[in-house]
Amino acid sequence: MATLADIGVSAAFNIISALAFLVAFAILRLQPFNDRVYFPKWYLKGLRSSPTHDGAVLSKFVNLDYRSYLKFLNWMPDALRMPEAELIDHAGLDSAVYLRIYLLGLKIFVPITLLAFAILVPVNWTNDTLKKSDLNYSEIDKLSISNIPPGSQRFWTHLVMAYAFTFWTCYILYKEYELIASMRFHFLASEHRRPDQFTVLVRNVPPDPDESVSELVEHFFLVNHPDHYLTHQVVYNANTLAKLVKKKKKMQNWFDYYQLKYSRNPSERPTTKTGFLGLWGAKVDAMDFYTAEIDKTSEEITAERKMVTNDPKAIMPAAFVSFKTRWGAAVCAQTQQSRNPTLWLTDWASEPRDVYWPNLAIPFVSLTIRRLIIGVAFFFLTFFFMIPITIVQSLANLEGIEKSAPFLRPLIEMHFIKGVIQGFLPGIALKLFLIFLPTILMLFSKIEGFTSLSALERRSASKYYIFQLVNVFLGSVIAGAAFQQLHSFIHQSANDIPKTIGVAIPMKATFFITYIMVDGWAGIAGEVLRLKPLIIFHLKNFFLVKTEKDREEAMDPGSIGFNTGEPQIQLYFLLGLVYAVVTPILLPFVLVFFGLAYVVFRHQIINVYNPEYESGAAFWPDVHGRVLVGLVISQLLLLGLLSTKEKAQTTPVLLVLPEAMMKDTLERAREPNLNLKGYLQNAYIHPVFKGEDDDESVEVIDEWEKESLVPTKRQSRRNTPLPSKYSGSSSPSLPEVVNEKAQGV
Repeated sequence: MATLADIGVSAAFNIISALAFLVAFAILRLQPFNDRVYFPKWYLKGLRSSPTHDGAVLSKFVNLDYRSYLKFLNWMPDALRMPEAELIDHAGLDSAVYLRIYLLGLKIFVPITLLAFAILVPVNWTNDTLKKSDLNYSEIDKLSISNIPPGSQRFWTHLVMAYAFTFWTCYILYKEYELIASMRFHFLASEHRRPDQFTVLVRNVPPDPDESVSELVEHFFLVNHPDHYLTHQVVYNANTLAKLVKKKKKMQNWFDYYQLKYSRNPSERPTTKTGFLGLWGAKVDAMDFYTAEIDKTSEEITAERKMVTNDPKAIMPAAFVSFKTRWGAAVCAQTQQSRNPTLWLTDWASEPRDVYWPNLAIPFVSLTIRRLIIGVAFFFLTFFFMIPITIVQSLANLEGIEKSAPFLRPLIEMHFIKGVIQGFLPGIALKLFLIFLPTILMLFSKIEGFTSLSALERRSASKYYIFQLVNVFLGSVIAGAAFQQLHSFIHQSANDIPKTIGVAIPMKATFFITYIMVDGWAGIAGEVLRLKPLIIFHLKNFFLVKTEKDREEAMDPGSIGFNTGEPQIQLYFLLGLVYAVVTPILLPFVLVFFGLAYVVFRHQIINVYNPEYESGAAFWPDVHGRVLVGLVISQLLLLGLLSTKEKAQTTPVLLVLPEAMMKDTLERAREPNLNLKGYLQNAYIHPVFKGEDDDESVEVIDEWEKESLVPTKRQSRRNTPLPSKYSGSSSPSLPEVVNEKAQGV
């Protein structure tokens, strides 16, 4: 059982670690040679230049201005200074709303903490129930509901506080959801035109013996959306081609490096070895070798591109369909397109940079099987992870283990060893066990077949949240209660076991306090230090960087990481809501996390992170729903706890049709000559077909445009009432086709 002294050791260790990280960051960020590590976002925007290009040699690496060190903590107020509207313009709505999750935590828990310490802590402290029992407990447990005797009238205080905390949380959630919805509508109404506003993704296009997928898509939408359909782009399985383009880019990088090396020393031609990483093999002229490799890869790319564009098997039964108006796209995205609900499935298209192209090549019919398999795999992953969780809990409850292994008692009873093991080791051990989990869960989501990066992150976040709920929270409570009250379990009747668990649940607050300090204090401070990106950048800069483009890629600004960050935040919401009534002493530790994390991540969003996509805060309903789930769990656990004491969803915010119609009307008035088809027709072509380095990519696009007039091969009139001579790249509305036929007659 961790005592106040053990918690003090853990607090001291983690506070010192957090301060060390913050001070190290404040100093390292001032050094010129670290500028690209701590301010990459400004470099990517072209608003910051490297300070290493000016001044003396030493000043290129070390900041010699002593005055800047006197203000080394200015990054904190600077992070809070940027207004929210400017932050949205600078980093996007996703980043601004993500920060509001931390603000939501502060809004909920600051009043709850003040009320709990003013009312519940004195009520719990002024009892001696635990002192008269034979249970293992610490001074912290005397501040919890466990110190209230069964049947006491004081439980009415906890019940009233539970209602008050619930109403306050629901009120804040309602106001915040209202605000986020308003921010989202304002963002969608004020942002610039984007291809995804006019485009839907159509999947499971039925096969047709008479027409290609492109022709079938064109005819279907000419018939069913004659006044709004504009153009479309079929989806190609270009995964192999993408690998070849990536390989050519790598070879080109090496060629540029050796060419630069030769230009600096023309008297000597650079050489390389043909083996792995140039470490062994025949020694050859480097520039000639990579020129030959680039030519060889270019030929492979040409052959693969022709195969992809000419082979019908490379065309997937899916397409990006664009419309003349946002209203037309909204109607199509939110309505069933066929009598068969499994065909012609439509959904909003992600913005082009959000599309996860490899998964578009997955046949739609296999998605259900893939998700079933991943669901089973996730279940077993969650189940078997209970083993390390149980081991961690055994470290947190050494008193119970001493009775089973008394020979360890002399070592365990050493004051410092005991304090480190119980106050620090459980939290860090659990943190280490969770290191590889996000990568595994993201792999699961990719196998499931989601077609956008945002969907992959949201799906991974859902799995991570469930995993944290089952293993980190429920697993720690159940396993901890079993270990902590091992002696009581063995020597009492089965009827008394629920009572023992009910008393033991509040006692797990000490374990979660240590975990919050390790993960939420030291961990967040370590995030701003960026130690791993710092080391990797300098290693790349020294060994691998060959060109200025390489140096930009070595910066690795990263992103928020919604798939890992949001579930972790939800764990703190859950802990705060569950223990607000049960053990209020945990609340200040949660508050420190929300406050510190808000400042740190605001700084990172302004200066470091480069978002991979912009979803318009589509993730907020998930955040809202999980907080409500935490609230329900807190109520159920409190209900179960009080029973041992003898006392007796949201929907995503959609782009509303009237809002879409208003934007279309304004756009037609402001830009009457807008060539919308030219803006949209190549927006959703696979990136390998429009690479900057390949001239053939332009030729392929031009070839598609030249082939815009293709006669239909359809004999059936099932979908199209008359033959069409139009393809997806230049398709008129159905009335125009009728008029042309009438004129021909």
